[in-house]
Parts: sequence; structure tokens; C-alpha cells
Amino acid sequence: MTKNIQIHIPGFPRIGAKRELKQALESHWRGDTPAEALEQTGRELRARHWALQRDAGLDFVTVGDFAFYDQVANHIQLFGCEPARFAFDPATPPLQRYFAMARGVGKNIDGNGDAPAACGNPACAGHAAEAGANANANADAAADASAGHAEHSAHAGQSEQSGHEGHHGAALEMTKWFDTNYHYLVPEFSPLTRFELAGERLLAEVAEAQALGHAVKAVLLGPLTFLWLGKSKRAGFDRLSLLQQLLPVYGALLDRLKTLGVSWVQIDEPILGLDLPGDWRNAFDPTYWQLNQVGVPLLLATYFSPLEENLSLACRLPVAGLHVDGVRAAHELTSIADWLPHHKVLSVGIVDGRNIWRTDLDAALAALAPLLAKRGGKLWLSTSCSLLHVPFSLAEEDQLDAEVRGWLACATEKLAELALLQHTLAGADTAAALQQSRLAIAGRRASARVHNGAVAARLAALPADADRRQAPFAARQTAQRERLRLPLFPTTTIGSFPQTAAIRAARAGFKRGELDAGQYRSAMRAEIADAVRRQEALGLDVLVHGEAERNDMVEYFGEQLDGFAFTRYGWVQSYGSRCVKPPLIFGDVARPRAMTVDWTVHAQSLTARPMKGMLTGPITILQWSFVRDDQPRAQTALQLALAIRDEVADLERAGIAIIQIDEPAVREGLPLRRGRWDDYLGWATRAFRVAAGAAADTTQIHTHMCYAEFNDILPQIAAMDADVITIETSRSDMELLNGFGQFRYPNEIGPGVYDIHSPRVPDAAEMVRLLRKASAVIPAGNLWVNPDCGLKTRGWAETEAALRHMVAAARRLRAEQAD
Repeated sequence: MTKNIQIHIPGFPRIGAKRELKQALESHWRGDTPAEALEQTGRELRARHWALQRDAGLDFVTVGDFAFYDQVANHIQLFGCEPARFAFDPATPPLQRYFAMARGVGKNIDGNGDAPAACGNPACAGHAAEAGANANANADAAADASAGHAEHSAHAGQSEQSGHEGHHGAALEMTKWFDTNYHYLVPEFSPLTRFELAGERLLAEVAEAQALGHAVKAVLLGPLTFLWLGKSKRAGFDRLSLLQQLLPVYGALLDRLKTLGVSWVQIDEPILGLDLPGDWRNAFDPTYWQLNQVGVPLLLATYFSPLEENLSLACRLPVAGLHVDGVRAAHELTSIADWLPHHKVLSVGIVDGRNIWRTDLDAALAALAPLLAKRGGKLWLSTSCSLLHVPFSLAEEDQLDAEVRGWLACATEKLAELALLQHTLAGADTAAALQQSRLAIAGRRASARVHNGAVAARLAALPADADRRQAPFAARQTAQRERLRLPLFPTTTIGSFPQTAAIRAARAGFKRGELDAGQYRSAMRAEIADAVRRQEALGLDVLVHGEAERNDMVEYFGEQLDGFAFTRYGWVQSYGSRCVKPPLIFGDVARPRAMTVDWTVHAQSLTARPMKGMLTGPITILQWSFVRDDQPRAQTALQLALAIRDEVADLERAGIAIIQIDEPAVREGLPLRRGRWDDYLGWATRAFRVAAGAAADTTQIHTHMCYAEFNDILPQIAAMDADVITIETSRSDMELLNGFGQFRYPNEIGPGVYDIHSPRVPDAAEMVRLLRKASAVIPAGNLWVNPDCGLKTRGWAETEAALRHMVAAARRLRAEQAD
């Protein structure tokens, strides 16, 4: 039976066991190493990762999942549709063009931001020179060696409609890959878009794998998903109209892959798990009829969501096989086995590719048994999706608690789980390995470290009105204005200030034991005092302490909460060279002591101006962690909310008048299916209100959201009832604010007036223009003035220059209002 049960994976982590890709990228971007050295690192990583797949017993290695920045960006080049606005010189090397699309071209006044990439346009020679002059500038490198998400790094990117709109060098917009914490570069389409095969890189990688003796399964993003993921600035333009032009290019690529002798081509169409318009659904049949004519075996892959109304469509498409997410669509497996014709391969993603908990192998075998019976003993086993979304391995985690470590499985361990399932179904003697798995699963379920009776009792006794402030917003606004006495268009920042080399060195020294607690505290207090002095000199109205003591906006809190564990090497790619190291929520969450009060009170003692207390909200902590899978996420969110609520109460008792509870991840937590939105938004917004509900009417609660589309959830954002919300809007040229105006958003709002992820420093006039646009849709009395996001990854010179312009812009608007 072994030959009938084959194993493979949709994709593998590309960053390397020790983040070799990150290091090679940043070395190249700094100008320290040439492109060929970066290419050699890529070849070494691919060879190593293919060998791991082969040695684990996989029947195919996956080729085409590697990218130097992003797999969607790979496809932009693969199909020859680089946006015309970049005006690339045809002689510019493809890798240089690739990084220009990913990272943009811009000015960096102190070399502590994204290094401008030479765009290849002869008119842009100055930018090319700047790229060399600022060789050490790249925000991707800053801070994540000691941090994880950096400052909202899970939302970083550039917009096609940025504050420097029309500049051919603005990087492609970046947004979330479905509902994951990975980011892809958004293709730009227009009626003028043309496609042309440029498959040299992919074909060379196939040849590499074959030369090493591997059976190859190539992977491509499907044509419909590729078009769906793109954007167009042309109002009313239908991206689907490009399909007929795109399909011959796909066909030509498949023909080349067939000529090379690849075993299979996996074509990813995850949009089959979405609520698709009728014309997109109807396009699948003719699309795959045309592609199937090439004659190479196609494995259509879906993941992240159940197929629902697209189930029969996916099963009847003219392809050789279908891969489905057996974790998120477990309830559909029987129907899929019934609908899928018996001559087609069924690939079941039975091992979770999105989380780090080891697979319950007994449960997996029980789920697979009826499928094997229906399929005549013929089945492929896989992970639910690419392993890009989990850490590389547990092998080096020698400092992780042994009990918790036994509950986990990262990418390489998941390969072993697939092999064990294959061997068991093939009749091999795997009793000892299965027993080891059972003991780990049972131990986790019974562990006293997972269950906290006091937390359960508190949740059970939570009053029904725990998520409501004492008075409605209008009354709170009056009380807060009386207390704070702020000017019109008050200025502030989002929370963090530059994490300098000195700050990171002090933190690292403290962790290594080179600094004792008192020395570290003194060093951080000095950094806080410096941040306060700089803000006062700039004339900001509401200050922040700068978060020098925080390694990461999630990890910092998780380290102080019960129920969390942390890896040393559990890095996951967020985008480009930016890697995050998500915490593990393994048990009930509780706050044993105050987490931020001492730092915030110290900062407030240094100034007469209001000092914001800075907290990360429960949903963002949830979304940016690996979350326990033994209870509903809503329950874990409420536990987190109570922990933050206690911190709000302590900050308020300490005299802090403004408390910000960051929730940039609320929008990204939305289920892929709209039918599940109401349930999620109900418990997510309630968790925020519970966290804020301890605040008195005179305490102003802020929240921050960024880099997401808000218009379709504005009622729920309003229901969070934050007194002030700050949002990213500069890169959309304030267009995101229009929805808030049309909705008549009732509370105060701070639209970002400059993009902190770009090294460019806009002048005051540009910010004035944006603020005028904002005041046209939001009452001036409800407007705040702030950057798009936190400033952790920037340098002080550019930060002070931009904030100086921002304060000047606010003062100009005040003068205009006074006239």
C-alpha cells in the first residue's frame, strides 16, 4: 500500500534554520555582498531544505516556494508584469528590479531606514547613487534581531497611493496573505498590463533540484488567485478581464515544466475558500480546461478555509489532483472524498501548517481511515498549507521548558509526523512512536500548567456590564477635555521611538547577565528621559515614554503574563528580511503583577505634559501569538482582556490620564468567510471593551489600527468605543478616512500624516494638505495629528525632522481655524 500513500508539503520555510536568508539579504542591501553571494545563499538554502524533505521520506520536493522577498513578487516577475510606473531600464538586472518593487526608492536622511533601491530609470540616477550612499539603511534589518514584530511590523509596506503618489519609485503595497501574519506584495494591474513569460529563475531552480536527484513537484500561484490578489488604481477596472491574456503565459510555463520532466505542478488557488463573485467562480472551469491541455499533472491546492459552496466546483475541475486543508475544513473531508472522481488524487492537509502544536496522530488516523476506504487505499498526505507560517525546527530549543517543548512541532518535526502517518497507514510497526505521541498529547491535556482555576472563576463571575464605560462618549469627551486642556489638532506619536544600537546592546547585555537589573533600569530610564526631552523640544502635546525597555509589543507583555512560553529560535518570516518570533500561549492567561506602571510613572514625572500609558490590546496579542488549540480563541481573548484591564486600572490609579491600547490586528483576525464575521467581531470588540472598561470617564482611552481596510467594519470599530483612534492613512492620501466621514464616526480620530515605513521625510506643506483633506470629512475638533505608526525602526534624525514638520503643520491648521 505504500506506493498508494504519498507524502508532500505545499511549501517550506525559506529563511533557514538560523535566519541565513535574512542575514544574506541585509548584507546585500547594505552593499557588503554582491548579488551573486546572495544567489549562492539561496542555492545553499534550497539544497538544504530539499534534502530535509527527501530525508524525511517525502515523495516529492517542492520547488518554487523559495523567494528572496515574497512569492507573489516572484510571480510578478515570472509573468513579466512589473508595473510600468517603475520605468525599469531593460538592462537593469532582474534581482535589482525585484528589490526596487519590494522596497521602493526614497531619501533617507540618516541611513537608518529602508535602503533606496536603484530603479533602473536613467532619470533616477540620483536615487541609484543614494542607494550606495545609504548602504546601511534598511528598516527590515532594524530591531528584529532583538524584537519580533518590531512596531506593528506585521503591517509594514508601501501603498500604490502613497503620500508621494505618482512617484515611480514608491514600493508596491504590502498586505496580509489571507488571514496569516505573512505579507505579500500586491500586484498592480491596469488595462495596459501585459504579460510575458520570464521563467528563467523558476526553471533554473527545477534544474537545481533535479541535478541533486530529487523528484520535483513545482508550485505556482494559480492565475485566478494571482489576479484576485492584485489591485488597480483605475476605478471600475475588472482585473478578471486580464485572464485570457494571462492564461497563454501560464500554459507556456507549464509546457516548459513538462519538458523538464517535473512530476507534478501544484497550482495554489486559495481563493476557492472565499466568498467569490459569480464571474470569478465561473472562470475556474474554462481556466483549468485550458491549462489541463498542456498535459502536465496538476494538483490544485486550496487552504486556510473550507470550500463550502465551491466544494463541488473544486472537485470537478479538470485537474489530476486536489489538495484540501484537512485542519480548517475537516468537516468537509467526507464530502470531498465522495465528490472527487476516483481517478484523481486526493491530498489531505492533515498536519496543521499554521500552528506549532504537535499533531494528535490518533485523531489524524481516525480521520484518514474512512477516506482511505472511499479512495481505495489511494491517498496523499500533507500539511494543511505551506510550512512558511511555522518556525523551522525545535532542534536548538534547549532552553525551552521540557514539558512545553514536548507539546510542540515545528516545520521539520511536521515532516516527521507526515512520515509516521504514512508508515502507519502502510502497515509498518509504529507502535512505539504512536505511544510517545499519545503520552505528549495526554500530558498537555492534563497539565496543571495549562489550567488555572482562579482564571476560570474570574471569567465565570465577570459582570455583564464589564465591557461598558460609565458614561457615553459625549460626556466622557467633555470630562477629558476639562482635565487635559489640549489645543485644537493635538499632536502625539503612536508609542515607540527609535530602538538605537545602544538600547539593543543594553537589552542584550542584560539578557546575557553582563548588566544587573539596576544597571539595566538606569540605562532604560536614561533613554526614556532622552525621549521625553526630545518630544518637549519638538513641541508635541501628548508624549510617550518611547518603549526603550520593550523588545517587542507582544513579547514584552507575554513575558510578564502566566500562560506564555517563548522560543529562542522560533522565527517566522513576516516579509522580506523581517522575521517575527511569536510567543506561545499554552495555558490560561493571568497577570501576576503590573507590567508598565513603573516605566510610565517615571516618564510622567519628567514632564508636565500628558504622558500616554502604552499597552498592547488582547486581540493583537492573540493574533500575533501561536495560540492554544484546546479552547475557543474567544475565551483566550477574554483572559487576555482581563489582564490588560488590570493594567489599565493600575495606570489610572498611578495618575496616568491617557492610556493607549493598541489593536492593529483586529481587522486581520476576520475570518475569510463573511458569514463568520459577526461572531468574531462580537467577541473581539467585546474583549477590547473589557480591557478598557476599568477606565474612569476622565481617563482618555486611545487605540491604534493600521494598514488595513476599515470601511467594511466601521460599525464594529465604533462599537469598540475608544475615545480616540489613530489610524494609518497617509499612504492612501487620506482616502481611508472617507469611510469614517461617511459613517459619521462619533469619536475622535488621528489620521496618520506621514508614512513611518518609508525613509522619506515629507515637508510640513504636504502634511498640511493631508490635514486639510482630513478636516473636510472629520470635524476639526475631533482630529488628532500623528504619524501612521510607531517609530521604532526609524533613526532619530529623520524622526525629529518629520515630527518637527508635523508639529508645524498642526500649528498652521490651528492658525487657519482661528482666522
